[in-house]
Amino acid sequence: MPVPPAPSTPGRWHRVWSAVKKWVDPLVMMIIAVFALGLLAPASGSLATGVDRASTVAVVVLFFLYGARMSTTEVWAGLRNWRLQGGMLAATYLIFPALGLAVQLLPESVLPGDLQTGLLYLSLLPSTIQSSVVFTSIARGNVAGAICGATVSNVLGIVLTPLLVGLIMSRAGGPMGGSAGSTLLQLLLPFVIGQLVQPKIGNWVRSHKMVTLLTDRGTILLVAYSSVSEAQVSGVWDGLTVVVLVALLAVCALLLAAMLLLTWNGGRWLGLERPDRIALLMCGSKKSLATGLPMASVLFGPVAAAGVALPVIVFHQLQLATCAVLARRLASAEPEPARVVGG
Repeated sequence: MPVPPAPSTPGRWHRVWSAVKKWVDPLVMMIIAVFALGLLAPASGSLATGVDRASTVAVVVLFFLYGARMSTTEVWAGLRNWRLQGGMLAATYLIFPALGLAVQLLPESVLPGDLQTGLLYLSLLPSTIQSSVVFTSIARGNVAGAICGATVSNVLGIVLTPLLVGLIMSRAGGPMGGSAGSTLLQLLLPFVIGQLVQPKIGNWVRSHKMVTLLTDRGTILLVAYSSVSEAQVSGVWDGLTVVVLVALLAVCALLLAAMLLLTWNGGRWLGLERPDRIALLMCGSKKSLATGLPMASVLFGPVAAAGVALPVIVFHQLQLATCAVLARRLASAEPEPARVVGG
């Protein structure tokens, strides 16, 4: 009687990879790899144009899929949730600017004045939309509430950010033409179209989760590479010493940690359920690089714009890496799909 073959044991590299995944989030590893690629091989010319167009297409497809898989009742529940929406706006335009003002108390020996100005400018920006919604989705939070809150924050930011810059930073704001139209065309319109076709294709999209998963990850990686690549080509990193970079990273990390703690605990103080607390955590702690860099080029002179943009870029990469870990851990702590809660 033949002896059955012994069960195969995992190879050494498989065991090493499994151990690494327990401690390091794969998405963070991919973001770090893309960050290094943007520094070592930045896109320029026609390649940069192609990357930018690919990012735009990915964002449009992503929000179409969100609209197609989400029932209309979920969307209305997100809009009616006034505690969640109010918490996001308060975090973005009240609490974060207060922390930005606190950073101005640091001596210039710790952080140069132009970078302090950049951090104050960062605190006045609207929340991100793409990454906030993506990480809320990964963490099994209230995606409808995140889309509504982050979009409202971004649209209001077209007016509020220049106004706050003028009031708090004593600088005149220029015209912000095109930003609102871009937000509507790339984000809201695909989502609305997805909602219109949701009755026909919604079940298919919901049953093929890998499609949205790949679009989620791909969009984040494209945005990360595009932002780092653009900074490298434009010379934003020139003249940056290791000491200054470490100080900037430390301050950005403290700001992000403070906002993550305040938004997560603030959700509990507001009486929000877990899906809403995740949406508040992901949307209220972030700032938009996509909005911040174009605004900086308009609101500040050419010399000041580079220093102002650097904290936005550094904070953007830090929030992506940190929230990737948080989203995965929150998802693993909530095995069952979270329902959408309308407050």
